Amino acid sequence: MDAPVLQNFSAADFRARGRAHVISQTDEPNHWGDHRWNPGAEALFPTDDLREAAVLIAVVDRGPQSSLILTKRTETLRDHSGQIALPGGRIDPGDGSPEAAALREAQEEVGLAPSRVEVVGRLPDYVSGSGYRIAPVLGIVRPPVELVLNPTEVEAAFEVPLSFLMSPANHKVESRIWKERERLFYVMHFEERRIWGITAGILRMLYERLYA
Repeated sequence: MDAPVLQNFSAADFRARGRAHVISQTDEPNHWGDHRWNPGAEALFPTDDLREAAVLIAVVDRGPQSSLILTKRTETLRDHSGQIALPGGRIDPGDGSPEAAALREAQEEVGLAPSRVEVVGRLPDYVSGSGYRIAPVLGIVRPPVELVLNPTEVEAAFEVPLSFLMSPANHKVESRIWKERERLFYVMHFEERRIWGITAGILRMLYERLYA
């Protein structure tokens, strides 16, 4: 019997997938988001007056098995406190582009220098149930990775193998009652970390768009 073919999770492969990815007209507006995992409940999710934000999907070049930087937000933040997140935040008027905003936020949150990040593409905007339109920016980080955390925003930062996050076997669906209805969302359990909500939704979109 032939040995199974292992999928390539190198930064070079991620670069090729990111550069080849095209955001089509069918993805807009508000095609992707928390509502996508809840068919029939779209009316419960906001689509107007959304706050613009950007996150950095920061893939670290670790040879044949690259990894992705995630953070744990502090418990004192107003939005999504204590949750696992991608580096990012609101787009400021002076940013100029979602890519610039994602790089700025990553530097402010974890000290990731923009000069060490190669932007290779973008995913479609992701609409969150909390009222954000989020632009996921695809980037490759050149080691060494020397992070300096902003203690007012980030409690911890860590890397997760891209192969783990892009394996559908690790994508679990859980639910909770929200606005008197069952709401479904993705969850990825990595060691003692519980990656869920918006972050897991964006990572699931990354899988469907680039790796499925």
